[in-house]
Amino acid sequence: MKTSLLGLSLLLTSFSSLAAEPAPVIKDFGYFYNVPEHKSDLSQAQFKIAFDVGDGAEKGAQNNHINSLARFINMHVAHGVKPENIQLALVVHGGASVDVLENSFYKARFDKDNKTQSLLKQLLANKTQVYVCGQSATHMKVEADQLIPGVQMALSAMTAHAQLQQQGYTLNPF
Repeated sequence: MKTSLLGLSLLLTSFSSLAAEPAPVIKDFGYFYNVPEHKSDLSQAQFKIAFDVGDGAEKGAQNNHINSLARFINMHVAHGVKPENIQLALVVHGGASVDVLENSFYKARFDKDNKTQSLLKQLLANKTQVYVCGQSATHMKVEADQLIPGVQMALSAMTAHAQLQQQGYTLNPF
């Protein structure tokens, strides 16, 4: 009986601590650890950050480098940053250029589903700008009409980064 009560008590405590945390903005992606001891005051934080991803995922696997954007959003919103104060951009080039292919084109090419598509669609729905390097895309035989809707073709990754920097974006080194 004591064991059952202890188990029930632990279960209820677990559920109550789960209920206190806000739901993730990007669902099923962007997991992070809560750090209650952090000393940052994030209540007025404003972020304008560009992420650079050149390494592609294994065919049929999710690109975990792109998942970093979901983690950034979920982690900061959970710690008090207003979603409207987070402006992210993603610049994709190199082998990652195929990870922004719409699933039907990806599947036709690799005979596997694009596991990054759902993540990218949620990022785009949360106002993340996504650019693919036109130089890499051309080299990888990725055409603009094959991209996940919302992904934009840039002249080059260098051009996209230069323009984002002129718009006040900083480059995230991770």
